This record gives sequence, C-alpha cells and structure tokens, in this order.
Amino acid sequence: MRNTPKSLRLHIAIFGRRNVGKSSLLNAITAQSVSIVSDVAGTTTDPVEKPMELLPIGPVLFIDTAGIDDVGALGQKRIDKTKQIFDRADIAILVVSQGQWTEFEQGVLNTLAANKTPAIVAFNKSDIQSPSEELLEKLNQLKIPFVYTVATQNQGLTDLKQALIKITPPDFLEVSSVVADLVAPGQLAVLVVPIDKEAPKGRLIQPQVQTIRDLLDNDSYCIVVKERELRDALNRLKEPPAIVITDSQAFLKVSGDTPDSVPMTSFSILFARLNGDLNEFVNGALAIDNLKSGDKILIAESCTHHPIADDIGRVKIPRWIRQYTGANIEFVTTQGHDFPENLSDYKLVIQCGGCMSNRREMLSRILKCKSHNVPITNYGVAIAFSLGIFERALKPFQK
Repeated sequence: MRNTPKSLRLHIAIFGRRNVGKSSLLNAITAQSVSIVSDVAGTTTDPVEKPMELLPIGPVLFIDTAGIDDVGALGQKRIDKTKQIFDRADIAILVVSQGQWTEFEQGVLNTLAANKTPAIVAFNKSDIQSPSEELLEKLNQLKIPFVYTVATQNQGLTDLKQALIKITPPDFLEVSSVVADLVAPGQLAVLVVPIDKEAPKGRLIQPQVQTIRDLLDNDSYCIVVKERELRDALNRLKEPPAIVITDSQAFLKVSGDTPDSVPMTSFSILFARLNGDLNEFVNGALAIDNLKSGDKILIAESCTHHPIADDIGRVKIPRWIRQYTGANIEFVTTQGHDFPENLSDYKLVIQCGGCMSNRREMLSRILKCKSHNVPITNYGVAIAFSLGIFERALKPFQK
C-alpha cells in the first residue's frame, strides 16, 4: 500500500498558529522525524507531506502546514501556500496550544465548515493548560470532536487516531471503481495506449495503471494496444470486447476503428467520474458552443510536467477548440495545486484528468467555478465534444 498514488489517499491536513506543535504532532503520529521541530515560530515554511498507512482507514497523506498567522512578505507567501491546502483536505486537524482560542481559530473552523471538511480540534500542550469549559461546550454544540495531546510525550495519539477514523468520510472506507462497474467479471476491455512524445519512457501513466489494476481486481480481462494496432486486435477477437478505453488524444482514430456496437470512452472521462463530477463536466463542455473570439479559457493541470512540442493541454486542446469554434480564443495554464481565486475573467475552465489530485480538490474546484458562474469541464470530455464524438464517448455511462 505504500505505493498507493497520492490522489487515492485520504488527505489529512494539520492547521494552526505558528509554534503550537503541528510538526511535533505529525512526527508523533508517524513515529518519524518528518517535519523539522524548533521553538522558533515559523520553522515550517512549505506544506510537508507524509504518506503512511493508518488502519483501518488505509493509505493516508498527512499534510503539515505553515502557521497561518505568519507575518511579513515571506509570511504571506507561506499563508498563501497553506490556504491551498484547504481545498485539498479531506479531513483536518486544528491544533490549539494550551487551550488558547480566539477569532483566528474560529476563522479556521469556519473555513473548513464552508468547504464541508470534517475537523478535529487537538488541544496540544494540554499538560500546561487546558481549554475552558465554555469552549468545550461550544465545540460540543457545533459537534466538533476534540482531543487532548502532548505531542512531545506521545500523549493522546490513540484518541486522535480514533477521532480521525470516526470522521473519515464513508467514501474512503469503500473501494471506488475506475471501470469495473462497466466490465463484468470474465469480460474483456481493450485499452488503447499511444506511445508518443508524451508517453513516459519505460512505463505507463497512472490512469492506465489504475485502470488495469481495477480490471484485474474485478476478475475481468484486458489487452493493451497502441492506436494503430487496434483494428487488427479487434479483428482477432472471437467476440467483441465489453468496452474500448483510449487516451483522449487518440479519440478520433479509435472511434473510427471501433465498431459502433462496441462501447468506447477515454481514461480521462473515467477519471472525471472517479475524481470529480462527470455531470458537471458534461454540462461545462456545452459552453464550448458559446465561445467567441477574445474569450479566455483556463487550462488547469494537476501535475507539474515539462511541456513538450505537441502538449495535450497547451497545444492540442487549444487547437481543437479553435478549429471547432472558429474563434480566436486565449488560453491560460496553471499547474499543480495553483488555482486562481478570481475566475471572473474566464468563460470556461478545462481541468486535466486529475489523476494527481484527490477527489476533494476536484470537487473544491468545481464548487469554486460554480460560485463564479464559470462552467468547468475536463480534458476527455472537452476533447470528445470538440471532435464531434461527445455522445459516443459518454454512452457507456448512460443507464
């Protein structure tokens, strides 16, 4: 389980003021010196991530954040980095030192509540001072669980872990399916994997690997071919496959080589359903019909790869959308966890497949777009729409 992708791990973020013991708490939970610990406030500068196995939840990713009460120009940059974690956190630990509670701590809870992020309050350094009865009553009324910890002495860790398990969303205690619900045990899926400039040397990309593993876990069969070998592979089969799944950039050729009677979709659309909201992405793609010259589109890449000559997000998608609309549209790209606070300049957001993000981050981006009345779609859905194979690529998901 240590090789579980980050996007499939439960993201547990640790928030709080500077020098309340966030890093000490993370080191105590993981039993490792993950974060640098110091009496000097502001020691943690960037979020520190630590993947581990937390039974019975399974694979999790702890994120130790910089204190969000930091000061100065550098402090503001640390705060900005920490604020990004609010959108990634599946659950949160708010660390409070010596029972101190002000508008600052309440503001953190309010932000988590607005994001619908379950939270625990950890009263650290509780051997020095305990919280007031009034504060405990308030947390009880808000139904916010709390625990007492002394991180430097490993006290309260069992209570904290039990509290984490209790607030873990049910989705993370259940196994999500990439494609197994579309391919019954004993049925065959054909996976089309182009080997071109964008294909990583010597390996497959994460969505392809996860799809293969999901099929194997489901006792289904799969064969993997390049796009130019698809027609021959289908002709060799004694009976049609249950589905053909392709990399989105090969959509047109695969659609042409796959009989109409065989369901076909893309890895990106499968991950739109797994990590995001496929219905929202479908509705967002319809906005392509309304685009005109001068409009601006945001391309949101979750990974931080180095762009190549014919990059899918920076070259191919802009080209296909310009060809479809006949409009001179401006495209802006963000990478990693960066996502604009102000989306008012954009007529559409096109999110990548999101294989490097968790579902909460994808849902947070969708909510942010909805709050700005900006439609959002994803690579696979947008490509299918602009290439004229929209309905066919979505047909496998219609019930």
